[in-house]
Amino acid sequence: MLGTEIKAKFLPRDYDIFAGLDVDKKHIDVTFTDHAHLMKSMKMPYNADHLLSYCRRHFPNQGIAFAYEAGGTGFGLYDQLSAAGLTCLVVAPSMVPTAPGQRVKTNRLDSKKLSTALRGGELKSIYIPTTPYRALRQLVQLRDTFVRQTTQSQQRIKALLLLEGIDFPESRERWTSAAWAALQSLSCSTMVRFKLDRLISMATFAAEQARQTTRELRRFCKEDPELAHTLALLCSAPGIGGITATHLMARVGDGSFLHNLHQLPAFLGLVPCEDSTGDDVNKGAITKAGDRRLRAKLIEAAWRAIRQDFELQQFYERIYTRHPKPMASKKAITAVAAKLCRRLAWVLKNQKPYVAQKASGAMKKEQTASLQGIPRPSPEANAPCVL
Repeated sequence: MLGTEIKAKFLPRDYDIFAGLDVDKKHIDVTFTDHAHLMKSMKMPYNADHLLSYCRRHFPNQGIAFAYEAGGTGFGLYDQLSAAGLTCLVVAPSMVPTAPGQRVKTNRLDSKKLSTALRGGELKSIYIPTTPYRALRQLVQLRDTFVRQTTQSQQRIKALLLLEGIDFPESRERWTSAAWAALQSLSCSTMVRFKLDRLISMATFAAEQARQTTRELRRFCKEDPELAHTLALLCSAPGIGGITATHLMARVGDGSFLHNLHQLPAFLGLVPCEDSTGDDVNKGAITKAGDRRLRAKLIEAAWRAIRQDFELQQFYERIYTRHPKPMASKKAITAVAAKLCRRLAWVLKNQKPYVAQKASGAMKKEQTASLQGIPRPSPEANAPCVL
């Protein structure tokens, strides 16, 4: 995860008690420690009022810091502890220090591990989205679910036709209106017809739900002034359309917590792995951290961006010439996507629209010639931004 919404940097010396919480849907396992030693481990019902009451009784007039792992229980516990004026860190499970030889895992041990790491200042809170961005995240996730279901149904239809030796109605195997109509009237055996009809029904339903969710996304962003402003800023960047912009907003909010421009590509896993020591610098493939669906949308956006921004197209060509042909385009477009992310971070951080470099007449001719060999992007992730 990325960043933190804590107003000031968390410093253990400012607190007296450190509470590590392991949370599930029914219980909270909590371990309290101070600066000297382990104080107490216990289990209580998943109820923030119960936890607050216990802390007031046993730790009056003492500064308490809480930490728990992000998970299925969401941010409800964080909201209630923050409303009570207490410090609470929500941490990414993958970023909690764990001893390599530890083979026993229980809720109590997890809470103890969190408490100890919190006392040592080893934990960093993830970014906690505000209420509008949480709602936007729900809509974005719902739309992606329906799009994924549509794609899976289409793949199952093609697999069924291949298994039965039936040619796909469309010569280029594209899902056009004519292809759907031909599938519905396709001549085949009774059982194949029954299965095909069910798959068509599933694909049609998921596609319609995706369209409805997209319309709700647009309406929701239009009615909220903050979301509308941020969406307009992001859509000013080349290659960024409404779908990619709303997904990015759902993950990073308005970007007010960004400290530098390199945070965003690192959050999305678009920076290379590195295993360096001394003078030896070894860099590998990208880390692929964060939201893979958003990363895929930004790479699609990068294909469109190099057709709209001459500077990005030149950058693509420089990276392309440095690598062997089989992998050159993938390496180059990933580098463009990382560069585009840094520019999007600048747009969010400074709250100013993106201004693309304009090419001269000679440059435009050169750009047109260069684009002949560049594959065209998929339009889905970069649909026009319509409010």
